Amino acid sequence: MLLKTFGWSFAVTVLGLALAGVLWGWHGLAIVGILSILEISLSFDNAVINAGILRKMNAFWQKIFLTLGILIAVFGMRLVFPVVIVAVTAKLGPIEAVNLAISDKAQYQELVTSAHPAIASFGGIFLLMIFLDFIFEERDYKWLSWIEKPLAKIGKLDTLSIIIALVALLVSAMTVATSVAHGGGDKSATVLLSGVAGLITYLIVGGISGFFEAKLEDAEEEADEATGEATAAPATKGNGSAVGLAGKAAFFMFLYLEVIDASFSFDGVIGAFAITNDIFMMALGLGIGAMYIRSLTVFLVRKGTLDDYVYLEHGAHYAIGALAVILLVTIKYEINEVITGLIGVLLIALSFASSVIRNRREGKPGDSSGAKSEFESGV
Repeated sequence: MLLKTFGWSFAVTVLGLALAGVLWGWHGLAIVGILSILEISLSFDNAVINAGILRKMNAFWQKIFLTLGILIAVFGMRLVFPVVIVAVTAKLGPIEAVNLAISDKAQYQELVTSAHPAIASFGGIFLLMIFLDFIFEERDYKWLSWIEKPLAKIGKLDTLSIIIALVALLVSAMTVATSVAHGGGDKSATVLLSGVAGLITYLIVGGISGFFEAKLEDAEEEADEATGEATAAPATKGNGSAVGLAGKAAFFMFLYLEVIDASFSFDGVIGAFAITNDIFMMALGLGIGAMYIRSLTVFLVRKGTLDDYVYLEHGAHYAIGALAVILLVTIKYEINEVITGLIGVLLIALSFASSVIRNRREGKPGDSSGAKSEFESGV
C-alpha cells in the first residue's frame, strides 16, 4: 500500500536529488532537499483539503488530478508561475522574463518579491473564503463546538462569508498595504484589485462546480425514484458526497482543486526565494514536495482517513484560515515559513488527536481497510 501510493514520489525524489547533485553539486543537493521539506511542511493541510474534494470525484477524474494535475502543480505553479509574475509586473515578454531569470537572478528575485502584495492578497482572500464557507456551514461533526455551533447559526446568512472577506480586504488595504516592505510604497490599490480578483475567482469556480454537483445529485435522486430502487450510498460518516462526480461537475471541481493548490503554493514559491533565486533549483525542490502532497492526498482517499478521523478536515480548514491571515499580514511584515508550516501541522495534529480520542470513546478503531473505494481498485 505504502509503496504503491508513494512509489512515484520516491522515484521522483531519487531522480531529482541525483539531478541536483550532478548539476549543482552538494550545495544544490542540499538546497533542493530543503525546498522539498519546506513545500511538504507548508502544504500538508492542502493534502487534507484535496482529499476531502477528491473523494467526491469518480475514478477517471481522480486519475486526471494525479496526472495532468501534478504537471500543472509542478511545472505550472513552481516553474512557470514565477516567470509569469515577473513578465506581468515588469511588462516583459515571456522570453525576456525567462532570460532575466537565468542571467540576472538578483533582479528576477527582486521583481517577484515586489509582486508579493498582489500575490498575498489574491491567495489570502481566496483561502479565507474556503475557511469561512466551511466554518459557517452546519456540519454533522463539530470539533470546537463552543465556536462552531454559534458560527453555524449566524452562517445561515448566505453572504456573510463574502462580507467578512471584503472587510478583511479593506482593513488590509488601509493598514498593511499603505507602506509595504516588498517593493516599497503604497500598494493599497494593488491589494484591493488582487483581493477582489481572488474573491471573484473563488465565487466563479466554486459556484459553478457546486451548481453542477447539485444537479448531478438531483439527477441521481430522480433516477432512484423513477426506478423505485434506492441505490445504497457509500459510507460517508462525515460530510462527504455519496456521488462520484463526473462530466462538467468533476471538471469544475478539478479546476477548483487546481486553484486551491495554486493558492497554497504562493507562500511556498515566495518563501523559496529566502533559500535560492535559481528558478530551476526552486522548481525541482518544490516539485518533489508537491509530488508527496499528491501522494498523501491519494493515501487519505484510499484509506478513508477523513471518514475515520472526522476532525481532520476541521483542523485543515483552521490551518487554511491561519494561512489566509498570515498571507495578508505578510503584505507588510515578514513571517518565517517555519512558523507558517508549524501552525498548520500543529492544528492538524490536534484535530487528529481529537479524532482518535473520539473513536476510542465511541469504540471505533478508525480502520477502514475493508472499505476500498473505486479509486483504490482503479488507480
